[in-house]
Amino acid sequence: MKTSIVFLLCISVFPGFSQGRVVGEDETGFAECNVFFPGQVPPEGFTEPFHVKICQQYNREPRFATLYSTKDKIPLYSAFKYTKPAQNVEENWLVEPQIDDPENDLHEMVHEANIVGTVANLGANQALTSDYVGSGYERGLLNPSLLNEEDFQMATYTLTNAVPLSPSLSKSWHRDIGRVVEQALVPHCSKKDHLYLLAGAIPSSVRVKGKVSVPETLWLAACCDAPEGWSLGLVKKTNDENSLADLMVGELEKQLLAGVHLFKGSCGGDNQNQKKIETILKAVSQIRSGEQVGTSDDEEAKDSGLVRKVAGIIATPFIKLLELLIYVFVELVKFVFYFLWLVIKQVVGTVLDGVYSLWNGVVSYLKTISMVLISIPYDVGRVIVNIFLGFLQIVQDVASLTYRILRIPVGFVLHLAAFPYHSICAIPSVLKDMATGIGGTFSLVIDATATILHGFYYLAAHIVKRFVPKGSSDD
Repeated sequence: MKTSIVFLLCISVFPGFSQGRVVGEDETGFAECNVFFPGQVPPEGFTEPFHVKICQQYNREPRFATLYSTKDKIPLYSAFKYTKPAQNVEENWLVEPQIDDPENDLHEMVHEANIVGTVANLGANQALTSDYVGSGYERGLLNPSLLNEEDFQMATYTLTNAVPLSPSLSKSWHRDIGRVVEQALVPHCSKKDHLYLLAGAIPSSVRVKGKVSVPETLWLAACCDAPEGWSLGLVKKTNDENSLADLMVGELEKQLLAGVHLFKGSCGGDNQNQKKIETILKAVSQIRSGEQVGTSDDEEAKDSGLVRKVAGIIATPFIKLLELLIYVFVELVKFVFYFLWLVIKQVVGTVLDGVYSLWNGVVSYLKTISMVLISIPYDVGRVIVNIFLGFLQIVQDVASLTYRILRIPVGFVLHLAAFPYHSICAIPSVLKDMATGIGGTFSLVIDATATILHGFYYLAAHIVKRFVPKGSSDD
């Protein structure tokens, strides 16, 4: 997050940053980059889920449009307009964070080194500089920088506009495309701003480091959407860097995906100016054979004479010295800006770290104070409750002790006072019980004696009856 904040601050300090916006699925075509297509209608037929639309911007202005394949990790085409030829500038290669991490808050193209560790899955869906290092391939631009000027040229140096090309093929492609556009296409379109260009690549199964597809074919489609308009296609096979075949746009579309239509309107129909097309094809043929388009065979036109050669020889050292001085001055300016950039980056980083630490300290202090303030009423209430409960316990203990102290003497006195009463009152009852007991004892003795005598009598009578003969009574 800190890196993102520093990067956004740097954008505000150095506004010349490229911005590549991934176009949402709910937006029409390429959004604000639809201006790079005739009738503002992009090509049809590129509908795979791994096709990503990018509106390439610089200084908050659209510069060209790119359809990128996250499967092959190369652009399928870049749509642009010719501005005018310009001198080469320093290459500042950029990547698009949202291709790999759609949830990232960086909505602009950035230098790869500035976002390492801050973008999830960096390089999962797009090529990186590391994929080209030591591979033998260069980052070949579909939208060539030499056909653009100023901000348009700066915007071309993005890896979403580059395909792997051998150094010789890259040089041949840019040379041929530059000459065809400048010498054959632009002069035959009545309105230069109505010349629409599509530069594309057909992926192959060959991969750089098993990741980035090496194109098997490079192609260019041009449309002059103006009165007496025309359209034309060019194809270069990557296995033959000297090849450059011209064909109609309809024939080019057949070599691409099924159902592809590159241009709408007059550019895609049969109502085209055949005379201009023949003139353009003748110019392309001259370029292919190495001739200079639009010049005669006159020796005077080819050679300016001995005087010009001598003047050139004399002026060359001064020109080289001037170039050296300009180069030294430019390098000094770059060094100063780079130094200022490092200083600003360090200062901003230090300030942000200080602000972050101060903020954490303030938050921790406020949190601690709040907890203490919240706990004070609770602690006071708990102390009051404990004091009250302690007071009640003391009162209970005093009452219990008093009760026990008072209870022991009163019972003892009552029992002691009642003893004589109970003792004297018990004498008659005791005497009565003794008399009753003695009388009962005598009665029991008498009853026992009578019972014994009655038993003896019964026994004697029974013996007499048993043993005395009955006949004695008859005699």
